[in-house]
Amino acid sequence: MSEPKGRGGDWTEERGTSDEGRSRLRGGPEASEPLLEVSELTVHHGQLRALDHVSLRVFPGEVYAIIGANGAGKSTLLRTIAGLHQPTDGAIRYDGKDMTKVRPERRATAGIAMVPEGRRLFGSLTVEENLQIGATYARKGPWTIERVYELFGWMRERRAQRTAQLSGGEQQSVAIGRALVANPRVLLLDELSLGLAPVVVQRIYAMLPQILATGLTVLLVEQDVSQALRVASHLQCLLEGHTTLEGRPSEVTPAQVEAAYFGLAPEQDEEESEP
Repeated sequence: MSEPKGRGGDWTEERGTSDEGRSRLRGGPEASEPLLEVSELTVHHGQLRALDHVSLRVFPGEVYAIIGANGAGKSTLLRTIAGLHQPTDGAIRYDGKDMTKVRPERRATAGIAMVPEGRRLFGSLTVEENLQIGATYARKGPWTIERVYELFGWMRERRAQRTAQLSGGEQQSVAIGRALVANPRVLLLDELSLGLAPVVVQRIYAMLPQILATGLTVLLVEQDVSQALRVASHLQCLLEGHTTLEGRPSEVTPAQVEAAYFGLAPEQDEEESEP
């Protein structure tokens, strides 16, 4: 794996956060309680243990990135938070309330929305019809279909086009818009870059600051480590359902990320390895 990028001289602890998240990093009043908390979560797919006692705490305004290779359990984690999988053990708390056994649609109305891996749009429906579906369980808030059209400038003129006729990047934009019109407090983004050209991925991630500016908190799953490091305020690596690394991007080294991603033994300092 190439050395992760994104932690150059322009990196600060406050990148990847909304105003609320930056206040937390400075020790502001939002620092006390997480908005989303997962405790010792274990999930099985049949006999396969997909997640094994995974925990995380996401504070308001953060961009919290989950990285890992295929089969690490990343998508299972997001789908379980969204209510699409039932955990074998552990708990999910959102805004101080236990959501572990709450149905998916009730999590949506409470403020948890997901952009699933593969986009999962209704290909026979138009762009606007897909957005209208996302607004079915909408909370009150700043995001409307009109505002999504403002965010993605190409979308208004093509709102009557069937989504099956769109490119992969355009479909991903519609999937993001569909989640935004629900006016969530927590946005779950699953593999935004999957199957897209790098220039398209950069264009989509360039929209993230505008999304964060409305007060959203983002839990992001991403295989592209460099991309995750660029946008995240907090990072967690999964390997075969276990957490192998956790911390702020500025606090971890490329070697630590590589070891956690691939399950390698951490390198020892030369002085420590001498007999």
